[in-house]
Amino acid sequence: MHAYFAGLGTGLSLIVAIGAQNAFVLKQGLLRRHVLATCAFCAISDAVLITAGVLGAGALAARAPWFLEAMRWGGAIFLLVYGARALAAAWRGGEALRAGQGATAGLGATLAVLAALTWLNPHVWLDTVVLIGSVSAGWDDKSGFVAGAVSGSVLFFFALGYGARWLSPLFARPGAWRVLDALVGVVMWSIALGLVLNG
Repeated sequence: MHAYFAGLGTGLSLIVAIGAQNAFVLKQGLLRRHVLATCAFCAISDAVLITAGVLGAGALAARAPWFLEAMRWGGAIFLLVYGARALAAAWRGGEALRAGQGATAGLGATLAVLAALTWLNPHVWLDTVVLIGSVSAGWDDKSGFVAGAVSGSVLFFFALGYGARWLSPLFARPGAWRVLDALVGVVMWSIALGLVLNG
């Protein structure tokens, strides 16, 4: 269960950052249009990418021992920078999430836009394949870690999509994003410290 909760925390802390994909999911939730398909597409995509990252990190580490160290330190450095940016955003304030304007015509068009936002977004690949893969290298229970990270994606996307009508007034205020950015920054630095100390 330790690996599960580590994966859950890692997945949730990475996915809550403001981004194009989350804005699109929020917009679909606000419009109440194709919400189930939108949330399911994001969750399944994350599951595929997370699994690939965890399995790929393990296979490469077995064949090239130096790769584990490179991923550990690379992940720690990235998390420190990522956390610093989140904390800086919390300090500055003034951030607010605004869903994109305009609506897609149908399910096919919605999924096409979502596919581009997900599979062509380098940040999605970095977070799921590279970063989660590197964090998972420190756990023997790979399946538990994957299950936790995937659960985090499912929980977040469905909460965002279906909870948009309740969340939108709150997260339209810059103050709410300052709190969220501060929490993300602290979690990122905590994970980075764990990578360094557990090496």
